[in-house]
Amino acid sequence: MSKRRRTTEKLPLFEAEPTTGGVAESASDYASKNRPRIRRWASKGIYFGSSSWKYPGWQGQVYTRRYPSKKAFEQHALAEYSELFPTVCADFALYDFPDPDKMKFIHDQTTDDFTVSLKVTDRITIKRYPNIPRYGAKAGQENPDFLNVELFADAFLEPIEHLKRKRGIIIFEFSTFYPSSGIVDERFVELLDDFLSKLPKGYEYAVEVRNSDFLRSEYLQMLQRHGVAHVLNSWTRMPPIIDQLHMGGVLTAKFSVSRALLKPGRTYEQAVRMFQPYKEIREENPELRMGVAEAARRCIAEGRSLYAYINNRAEGNSPKTIEGILDILDSYPVEKL
Repeated sequence: MSKRRRTTEKLPLFEAEPTTGGVAESASDYASKNRPRIRRWASKGIYFGSSSWKYPGWQGQVYTRRYPSKKAFEQHALAEYSELFPTVCADFALYDFPDPDKMKFIHDQTTDDFTVSLKVTDRITIKRYPNIPRYGAKAGQENPDFLNVELFADAFLEPIEHLKRKRGIIIFEFSTFYPSSGIVDERFVELLDDFLSKLPKGYEYAVEVRNSDFLRSEYLQMLQRHGVAHVLNSWTRMPPIIDQLHMGGVLTAKFSVSRALLKPGRTYEQAVRMFQPYKEIREENPELRMGVAEAARRCIAEGRSLYAYINNRAEGNSPKTIEGILDILDSYPVEKL
């Protein structure tokens, strides 16, 4: 990968600490083992990355440079991240529409072949705002902009044009629809079908649902008609990725997305308490690793690309989870890949 901007700050912010089993792991150990494998799989169309990147706990794995402040780290760490991983999922876009200047800054500081996938701002995907402080006066209210195509095009698509060819997958994440919402599986398919039919062309879209009962043939066939990917997600109330892969027609587009977020049955809050500050694997999840590896194998066999995003809340440390998945892929017989 070619390199663009490299921060020159040398003042120490993070001291080297052990990352696994009390044994210090130098950055060169992780990078030298995994960078060639990450690049090799990227050349086959399998792109590994994480959900966000601003984690000081990854020092000694992903990050080796010294930053003079937390602010400097958050502003410039992506440049270093992009020299190891080919993609990232920008979860921050869920909370507010992308800022054009920030998109341009991300474009300019990352390597030439880097891609940024983004979660669509929830103003487009929420039917009723949750009754929590973040939503202020909107809390508990119906969202008049639910599936608003014009707002999405103007406030989301227009600013991300500053990413240029580094723009990755655009992910519509739909939180759980409860019976009181009036949106059951048939109604969701109907609404989403209409919405997707009106979207601007030339983008790669994916849909992530968090209602397991939505995973029916009607939903998958509708996505396939639009060339939109179903996101294979490991999440609290969804079946494991490996089980989703057993569903007929689950790979609905020329590309696929997997998001290893949480162990089924575990909440986000529980995972945060268990795994912060995300320096090491705290609990291996072999089923999750095998699911992502199998998604990669299937995509290669069927001529599809895969964007595999791993969250710290899956096992405690995204880089090491990715390493474990790479180990599984390396163990596969060549004829299966």
